[in-house]
Order: sequence, then structure tokens, then C-alpha cells
Amino acid sequence: MTDAPTPGRPGRKRDHSRDPEILRCTIDVLAETGFEGMTIEMVAARAKAGKATLYRRWASKGELVVDAVACLKQGAVDLDDLPDTGTLRGDLVAMIKPQSIDEAEKKMRVMAGVVTMLSTTPELADAVDSAIVQPRAQANRLLMRRALERGEIDPATDIESLALVTPSMVSYRVLVLRRPVDRDFLISLIDGVLLPAAGVRQPADA
Repeated sequence: MTDAPTPGRPGRKRDHSRDPEILRCTIDVLAETGFEGMTIEMVAARAKAGKATLYRRWASKGELVVDAVACLKQGAVDLDDLPDTGTLRGDLVAMIKPQSIDEAEKKMRVMAGVVTMLSTTPELADAVDSAIVQPRAQANRLLMRRALERGEIDPATDIESLALVTPSMVSYRVLVLRRPVDRDFLISLIDGVLLPAAGVRQPADA
């Protein structure tokens, strides 16, 4: 009769309580240095954590960055609390707040830091799309569908494509032109691109 194997000692339970702080520090370092310039040591120092602590949780810098970027979605647009001013323009303009502009610029700096990795790291590309691009696009979709129900926009409007215009042009401005995003720029997108494309007629003093 073979003796039953002796159960091994239970491993030490991993403490994930510091994960949010480590991921926040990862985003800060990533925005400052880009993926190539970032090291695990830099993040550990910023988070005041041991390097071994990070490696126990994330096997590589790439895994850490994917999780950090994914966490950006937590500060994204609250789709259950969108403005409802009665007009599409009013709703879109109400979405422009100093905090949202600052957050958008930070996210764009993060995107700039990882852009060279997107074509070779599908999971990172998915995280960027889910956390940075889609929240704003989904807000645009919901506001445009609401406007469609009011009869405010052309029924033939391609809402799916038009919803991506703002995040796409913001990305181009920051990543390619290296220019800041401000309220005037965002309003020019609304009045000069989104509303005309949706068939909304603007009053002369809008």
C-alpha cells in the first residue's frame, strides 16, 4: 500500500493591497519615460516597494504595463451619468471639464509611451483601446443615439464611425502634432466636425 503524499505547506498568500498604488506609479513613470525608458526599478522606487514585490506579482515589465493601462478605465467616463441638456451640442460641450482635459492629456502621454509596442503586443493594444479610446467613443455613441431619438440628427448618420472622431483626432493632435488638448480645440471639433457630420444645423450664434 502506497502512503498518501504529505500535503505541502501552504504557500504564503500574496498581498495585493498595494497593487493600485504600484499601478498608479507605473502609469506616472510610463507617461514620463515611455515603455523603453521605464524599468521595474523605477516603478519600485516611485511606489516605495521592493523590486521583488513587483516581480512576484508581474513576471515582466510588459505584464505590469498591460495591467496599469487597463486600470485607466476605472477613471473613465461614467456612462450612467452623462449630461442631458436637451441638445447634442449642449451634451458634448458639458462633457468638457478641466479635469477631463487633464485626464485625457495624461492618457495620451501614456499612449505615446507605448505606441511602439501596440503592433507587436495585442494584449496591450486591447488594453489601450478598452481604457483610453472606447470610453469616450461609447459616451459619444450614447449621446448621438439620444439625439437621434429626438430627431435632432440625420437618421443616415454613421454613429459608430462618428463616435470615434473625437478620440482619434485628440490622439493625432497629441501624438503626431505634439500639441495640447484644450477647451477651444474640443469645441472646434464639436462645431466644425461632429455636428455638421451628424447633420445638425447650427444657429448663427452657437
